[in-house]
Amino acid sequence: MAKGNFGKLLLTGVVGGAIALGGNAVYQNTVNPSSTNSASNTTSTKVSNVSVNVNSDVTDAIKKVSTSVVSVMNYQKQSSGDDFSSIFGNNSSSESTSPQLASEGSGVIYKKSGNEAYVVTNYHVIAGNSSLDVLLSGGQKVKATVVGYDEFTDLAVLKISSQYVKSVATFADSSKLTIGEPTIAVGSPLGSQYANTATQGILSAKNRQVTLTQENGQTTSINALQTDAAINPGNSGGALINIDGQVIGITQSKITTTEDSSTSVEGLGFAIPSNDVVNIINKLETDGKVTRPALGIQMVDLSNLSTSDRSQLNLPNSVTGGVVIYSAQAGMPAAAAGLKAGDVITAIGKTSLTSSTDLQSALYSHSIGDTISVTYYRDGKSHTANIKLDKTTSDLSTSSSSSPD
Repeated sequence: MAKGNFGKLLLTGVVGGAIALGGNAVYQNTVNPSSTNSASNTTSTKVSNVSVNVNSDVTDAIKKVSTSVVSVMNYQKQSSGDDFSSIFGNNSSSESTSPQLASEGSGVIYKKSGNEAYVVTNYHVIAGNSSLDVLLSGGQKVKATVVGYDEFTDLAVLKISSQYVKSVATFADSSKLTIGEPTIAVGSPLGSQYANTATQGILSAKNRQVTLTQENGQTTSINALQTDAAINPGNSGGALINIDGQVIGITQSKITTTEDSSTSVEGLGFAIPSNDVVNIINKLETDGKVTRPALGIQMVDLSNLSTSDRSQLNLPNSVTGGVVIYSAQAGMPAAAAGLKAGDVITAIGKTSLTSSTDLQSALYSHSIGDTISVTYYRDGKSHTANIKLDKTTSDLSTSSSSSPD
């Protein structure tokens, strides 16, 4: 989550500690009035030399990535009379607009090419901006321009001067991650005041479906990594790294309460897997946008069906995951290949599917014009169809409320 405008932090911990220490001092003087005199006969307390080796896998991992993690500052024009216009001789009315810091997030420098460097962040970190600045780990603030963004995956690529860039991050293969392995989040929780904050946890789960609501109101789901490393507003767009200092994901969101706000939760942070990130940023660098292939189907997850509805599909007991076609749009690739309502897609190529999010991820790893192999079940029997991806998501009909692809 990007950090918005926060109120002043109340330093209650410091105040409470001071009160406790003061009370303790009074108590000691009361029960031991001679302590002041006896103290004068003792030697002064000294700081001991540190003999502990503080170098560890964690410190090494943070050191590798820390200089490539940045703060992203989103400035937006706002009507206000409380600006700096009068300093420059502009005495216009309070209706004049002046870019002001609206929110802050994090980003990761992943590429350096000549005089330019590239930063990946979340789209929601830069949404609505009139200008962007990037604050580097060394304290330099530089102007950033948008190369491209993708609302669907909540990713964006920025370009900055490489003058002060010391290092770039490397991406790990997120398909090889192991549940329970250490994870470290590095970013700017609450904004640049706390830049390069590192928190540690484990990889709690893979392939979690996280629902995003885009500005146009459309909801989409992404596959996400789940971690219990502390994630806070401002961490969005930052790095989730493994113990070797490689980026395994771009931090994207967290859950703080249940949907009805009746229960507070902790340790539920999410990051976009690095393999998905790399796929998107390469397209954004080339085209400035992402054009996605479409099958032209409305679908529901097999796991969401009741046992009664599932029994009507006559699936073998070995089929436990997949997506059920709710409808197939005429003239689109799936219908052209013979797929229809009631078919259960279980794989694209060699990638097995358990949900619609899996299907989206597998489908969007391909380009327009590719031909894919789709495994599906109909009336209990397995079939394979070769589907040419010659249509895009802009060709989809959105008349149904089920997930379209």
